[in-house]
Amino acid sequence: MGRKEIVNNLDTESVGKSFLRYLVPSVVGMLLMAVNIIIDGIMVGNKLGSVALAGVGIAVPVYSIFVAMSLWIGVGAATRYSVMMGAKRPDQARIIFSHAISTILVLTIIIGFTAFIFRTELAYLLGANADTIGYTSDYLNILLLFGFIFTAENTFSILVRNDGGPNTAMTALIATSVVNIILNYVFLFIFDFGVKGTATATLIGALVGLIILSTHFFRKKNNLHFVRFSFDKRLIALILVIGFPSFLAEVGISFFTVSHNIVFENLAGTVGVSAFAILNYVHSVMLLLFLGMGSAIQPLISYYKGAKDEKKIQKTIQLAIGTALIAGILFMLIGQFAATQIVRLFGDFPEEVVVLAVSGIKLFFIAYLFMGTNFVMMTYYQSIGQIRMATWITAARGIIVLLIMLMILPKLFGLTGLWLAVPASEFIVLLTIYYYHKRWHSKNSHSTL
Repeated sequence: MGRKEIVNNLDTESVGKSFLRYLVPSVVGMLLMAVNIIIDGIMVGNKLGSVALAGVGIAVPVYSIFVAMSLWIGVGAATRYSVMMGAKRPDQARIIFSHAISTILVLTIIIGFTAFIFRTELAYLLGANADTIGYTSDYLNILLLFGFIFTAENTFSILVRNDGGPNTAMTALIATSVVNIILNYVFLFIFDFGVKGTATATLIGALVGLIILSTHFFRKKNNLHFVRFSFDKRLIALILVIGFPSFLAEVGISFFTVSHNIVFENLAGTVGVSAFAILNYVHSVMLLLFLGMGSAIQPLISYYKGAKDEKKIQKTIQLAIGTALIAGILFMLIGQFAATQIVRLFGDFPEEVVVLAVSGIKLFFIAYLFMGTNFVMMTYYQSIGQIRMATWITAARGIIVLLIMLMILPKLFGLTGLWLAVPASEFIVLLTIYYYHKRWHSKNSHSTL
């Protein structure tokens, strides 16, 4: 009866109610995670200075790669999981869950330990220099050895959310953030552990989140169970195909960070990298909030797809796009009127760093007018099985178009062009989505715009 009740909730309640029931926990959880990231940066900047902040920023792409792997497996499996639940096939859904958790653990352990052997070379490849190498190495050492905890926690969180547990996922995110903030203060300001302390606090926070997520197994309405299974290559291939846009989106974040670090290093040296590190911390907040919107609609669209309810799919996307547009306008306005206050939060930096970061925030935040809609549409196409379009959106906005903008705009406009590379990329990608819809997508029953 418990499992049927979960199915019937999405079958019978209004789309608006379902959207809010998933949106609020997802956005609240991501907001607190975003606050966690900001406080991390504030603590590192105030205690260790701008160079340490830059060193940690250089190591962040490795964390993003681990998150990308968990999204690849997690979203791919969760999408298929919800489709099976919508089609009333819970036994197949459990097999998908068991494959996903086992696969992400094995992959992360192998990759993490292999990268640890070449950790120094990796640090320089990511953009470290003589000033930042020590801080970057300290962060990487812990991250590479224990990255499997981050990936297991994130993958599990996605699947719990798709099993009707958005509040449990939110609670785990809250606990992760609170533990991380408290331990960051203790390790940095009391024990003076430096960057190693920051990395360790993040690790312990993720472990606490994983423990809380495990309580989902004891809920009466839980369908998640580990079951014995024979490794199914076709199922893994399907999970990887469906989840690839999510992986590529996170890889795009790493590409964004590494490419900007390198270009800033060339154009403005350590001052430029430090200014970008401040922007990147703030940008991470906005990305998490948009990711929260995607996390909210993915279980709904996947479930409705399995249940073959096209009207509910259309209504969900309309609500999501409206929410993304409102959020984008709000974020852009915050960047225009509060840039100086945002930068000052991270520490008492040299004036040249502050000036560069403030001007960067005002220009960069224009991107949020378009970014939310791009995120929502990528999730939509991924959830209904249009993987090529979802892949195009992620590859274009995070790598292809961004790389072209990075090659052109800084040469034409210097640092101003560098700050505008992302807003230009997001706008161009949004135009391609509109063109795709007008040319092809309006001809089928999934039309929503």
